[in-house]
Amino acid sequence: MTDGRSSSQTAAPLPPGTLVAFYGDDYTGSSAVMEVMSFAGLPTVLFLGPPTAEQLARFEGMRAVGIAGIARSKTPAWMDEHLPPIYDVLAGLKAPITHYKVCSTFDSAPGIGSIGRAIELAEPRLGGAWHPLLVGAPALARYQVFGNLFAAIGGVGYRIDRHPVMARHPVTPMDEADVRLHLARQTDIPVGLVDFASMKAGHGDRTLAEECRRGARVLALDVLDEETLAEAGRLIWAHRGERLFAVGSQGVEYALVAHWRQAGLIEPAPPGRRAPPCERIAVVSGSCSPITARQIDFALDHGFEGIRLDAARAIDMRAWNAEIDRGIAGARQALGEGRDPIIFTAAGPDDPAVPALGTAVEAAGVAMSEVNARLGDGLGRVLDAVVREAGLQRAVISGGDTSGHAGMALGLYALTALAPLAPGAPLCRAHAGNAHDGLEITFKGGQMGQPDFFWTAKQGGASNR
Repeated sequence: MTDGRSSSQTAAPLPPGTLVAFYGDDYTGSSAVMEVMSFAGLPTVLFLGPPTAEQLARFEGMRAVGIAGIARSKTPAWMDEHLPPIYDVLAGLKAPITHYKVCSTFDSAPGIGSIGRAIELAEPRLGGAWHPLLVGAPALARYQVFGNLFAAIGGVGYRIDRHPVMARHPVTPMDEADVRLHLARQTDIPVGLVDFASMKAGHGDRTLAEECRRGARVLALDVLDEETLAEAGRLIWAHRGERLFAVGSQGVEYALVAHWRQAGLIEPAPPGRRAPPCERIAVVSGSCSPITARQIDFALDHGFEGIRLDAARAIDMRAWNAEIDRGIAGARQALGEGRDPIIFTAAGPDDPAVPALGTAVEAAGVAMSEVNARLGDGLGRVLDAVVREAGLQRAVISGGDTSGHAGMALGLYALTALAPLAPGAPLCRAHAGNAHDGLEITFKGGQMGQPDFFWTAKQGGASNR
């Protein structure tokens, strides 16, 4: 593939300063971007809200700067109010690439987590002659072929609209595999495609130009393997212009890193990091994923103490506060008896707690989004109390939407990466203006990690087990 390509002999050095500025539409996905860049030797900081000037100054010299958010669980009206000021902060960083990070399963809907609305709000502020849309990431077993998204689970690949988890997502089920058609439900911005066949034939630049001439402003880039991953990164970097707004999973950063390495612009992957084991760890989980359910089962079989909270009690704040207190007491007792507490609201999509919550929400006439926010905040309050009382040094928050609300309850303002645990879920160091400064924490999406993930987090990495 030689059409228009740079090589290690001709590629210009990477410019100084921030290379990538990004906003993640949930906390777990945001930390995944930080993981890709940091472990490629490109220092990265992730702020858990718009940073102050003082906070930015503390992390001067970072090659990537991100802001974690909760847009994935919010309405377009919420986006209209909250995203523009965040985009203005990102624009001020003057990075050549600004990235709106979405989940690698692309789950979204016109009324919740609208990726289309996020793009519409970004265009006038973050610019660019075109907007790459890159979701595939082979490291996560995510693949895009002729615009259709596939994801593997348990070693078996599924088209995303037939995926046993994402096709049944309780809020944003994926019933369309073609990312162009899925996005078209959320915006009128024309979407085109640079397919893997043209990439492998060396015609990627030509296809991109033709699609732009036809009026496409968002260009989906197929990623099937490491070759197309690097080529997607080259297309983004070579055609970035003065600035470029990109949309996609951490596949955007995987692609850029693959191209930069191939072009000799950064060093080969540095040796893997790991953290030392910790004596005790606490886990909170609001995930309904079957993957998380298997992780909970594994943890319970290996010495963790399970403490179930009744999510339906979040309908009433007085009842929910009492449930939170019960969770704290249970965790306190477990730690006192030498066991690691794992506080959860559901064990997979087939847990009776899931339909029970839906029935309770419908009967009470409250918004599910409000109840989900209470659940995340409550799990965060449990973790806050447990970590403070027991002086814990390490913790895990499981669940994409849960992580955002729970993270805010802890009062953290930034994260930096410490060690890999599983693709998309690194162990991080927390930065805070309270007792949690220095806490080692992982924000784990529901689809991430092997069954022994919580055990691995306690051990500091799979290589320690």
